[in-house]
Amino acid sequence: MKLTLTLAGAVLALSGPAFAGSAEDLIAAGKCSSCHTAATTKRGPSWASVAEKYKGDPGAQAKLVDLLKTGGPDDHKKVAASEADLKAIVAIVLSSK
Repeated sequence: MKLTLTLAGAVLALSGPAFAGSAEDLIAAGKCSSCHTAATTKRGPSWASVAEKYKGDPGAQAKLVDLLKTGGPDDHKKVAASEADLKAIVAIVLSSK
């Protein structure tokens, strides 16, 4: 039983970095940095300001995933990626400080 729990924990721990790597690759490929940076405003808001705006909002992930899928009301570039990848991208944005 302990071995099973240990293995499950290891799988979860190791899946995080792989998941984030995929999202980081999509962020780079999508040239998100041409409009956004982690901490300063360019053409688009910084990720830190987006994280602050949605801090404590339980629907933040769904709202931002929808924005990436559809472009939203401000004509954000649509991101062609799986739901899981979009959620990973949003997780990176929402964890920005």
